[in-house]
Amino acid sequence: MSIQDIIEGKKEWRAHVARVKALPKDYQIIYKEIQKYLFKVGPAQLTDGIGLLSGIIDLFEEGSAFGKGVLEVTGSDVAAFCDELIKDSKTYADIYQESVGQEVNKAVTKVTDKTK
Repeated sequence: MSIQDIIEGKKEWRAHVARVKALPKDYQIIYKEIQKYLFKVGPAQLTDGIGLLSGIIDLFEEGSAFGKGVLEVTGSDVAAFCDELIKDSKTYADIYQESVGQEVNKAVTKVTDKTK
């Protein structure tokens, strides 16, 4: 990663934050909760730029433009809304689980090879 990439990433993030701040207050509150939830749940794609988060802002901007309340856009169960967004995404838990599975397989293979 070059310094230019870092600078571009920061510019992209600042523009992203400005879009969030331009949303109505109820949308901002729910957006921040979604962001916290996604950072905790850990979809691996979240670290690849801000695509998913920008998509949420797009959806929120559209909902706001049509005069909808934020919960009309997300539904009352915001965690379920988030889970639906990332249902096909690989999470850090998935990656870790695969890694553990591989390590167990290696260990079992070594033990069985030694007993032959």
